[in-house]
Amino acid sequence: MSILLGVIADDYTGASDVANVLRQNGLRTVQTIGVPEAGLALPETDAVVVSLKSRSVPAELAVSLSLSAEAWLRAQGAGHVMFKICSTFDSTDAGNIGPVTDALRARAGGGPVLVNPAFPETGRSVFQGHLFVNGVPLHESPLRDHPLNPMRDSNLVRVLRRQSASPVGLIPFDVVERGADAVCDALAAVPEAGSAIADAVAARHLDVLGEAALRGPLSTGASGLGAGLARALVRTRARRHDTDPAAPALADAPGDGAAAILAGSCSAATRRQIDAAAAGGIACHRLDVARLLEGGRQAVVDDALAWAASQDRTVLIASSDTPDAVRAMQQAHGGAEAGHAVEQALADIAERLVAGGLRRLVVAGGETSGAVVDRLGIRAFSVGGEIAPGVPVLRSLAGAGPALSMALKSGNFGGEDFFLRALSMLG
Repeated sequence: MSILLGVIADDYTGASDVANVLRQNGLRTVQTIGVPEAGLALPETDAVVVSLKSRSVPAELAVSLSLSAEAWLRAQGAGHVMFKICSTFDSTDAGNIGPVTDALRARAGGGPVLVNPAFPETGRSVFQGHLFVNGVPLHESPLRDHPLNPMRDSNLVRVLRRQSASPVGLIPFDVVERGADAVCDALAAVPEAGSAIADAVAARHLDVLGEAALRGPLSTGASGLGAGLARALVRTRARRHDTDPAAPALADAPGDGAAAILAGSCSAATRRQIDAAAAGGIACHRLDVARLLEGGRQAVVDDALAWAASQDRTVLIASSDTPDAVRAMQQAHGGAEAGHAVEQALADIAERLVAGGLRRLVVAGGETSGAVVDRLGIRAFSVGGEIAPGVPVLRSLAGAGPALSMALKSGNFGGEDFFLRALSMLG
C-alpha cells in the first residue's frame, strides 16, 4: 500500500472529522486507532488518518506517540503528513500543539511549518492571527470553556509562541489572498524555519494554503486545512492523469441490530442534542455522576444497563451536565480524575451493550469516544457518508469484536437533530 497523504490526529473524533473531509474531497480514506501493528490488513486507500489520544497527555508522551505515527505513515509512502489539531486550538501553555509540531518539523528536516486551524464550514476562521468562532473571538465564545484545555486567548501567534521552542510568525490575509506562491515566500521568511499561523476566512483560502503546504513535508491544522490538501492532491493527480480525480470512496456498509447513544460531552451543542433526542422519542438516562465519583462506578454502570434492558427502543445514556456543575465536580474530585472516571464508566456500558448484541453506536465527546473505541478493541475504520459536517459514518474494519457501525462526534459538532440523523444513517 502506498498512500498520498498521512494524517496524525490528536484525538479520535478529530480523526473522524478530518477523515470525513478527505473522503468528501476525493480521497479514499481509512482511519486507524493508534499506530497500526505489523500485519494489520488495510484496503487500498489514498489517505490514512492515525488516531491518537494525545491532545491532553503530557507533552513528552504526545511527542513520542506522534513521532511513531509519523514514521509509520512515511513508511507507507506519505510524502506529506498533516498534524491534525482541534479547530479551536485546544491546548495549554505546556502544549501539545507546539511541542509536537517542533518534533515533527525536526524529523522532517527542519523546514518551516504552516499552521492553520480554520474551518469556515463550521464557523471557525482566522484573521490577523486571531481565531474566531461564528464571528466571535474564541476567548469570548462558549467554546472557551473546554473542561481540560480552556482557551482564554484568541491570538494564536501568541498562544503558539508560549508552547513552541522555535519562532512563530504570521501569514496575514493579504498575503493569502495573493496565492500559494506568496504564502510560500512568507513561510520561507519565518526566522529559524519556525512555524507560521496563516489567516483563512473562506474555503478559497484553504485551497491556497493546501497547495502551499503540500510543497513541503509537514503542516499543522484542523480539518479545513485537510480539505485544502485533499483538493490540491486531487488536482495534481488529475494533471498527471494517474487516476480518476474523483476517486471512489470506500463503500458504506449498513448496520443492523440494536442501537444506543452514549454522551460524555458537556458542550452546549450536545446538551441541546440530548433534549432533541428525548423529544423525538429516544429513551434517555442520566448517569448519577456524583455517585460514580464517590466510588460507585459498578453500581452506576449496572443501573444504566438494567434501565437499558427494560426499554424496547433506542436508548441514550448521558453524563452531560452544565459547565457550572462540571466545574463543581472537578473542584471536588480533580478535573482529570473526574473525566477519566466518567469516560471509563461509559466504556464499561459500551462494552457490555456490544456483548449483548448492539451493533450501532453513537458516541458524543472526544475523550469518551477514545475510551469507548479503545475498550472495544477496534483497530481501524472505513469512512462512509457524512452525518453532519465533521462526522462520518464509520464501519469497523479490524478488531477483536463484531463489526460495528459507529459515529464519533466531537462535543460541539452537529445540529440539534444530530442523534436522530445519525441513527437513520447507521442502518
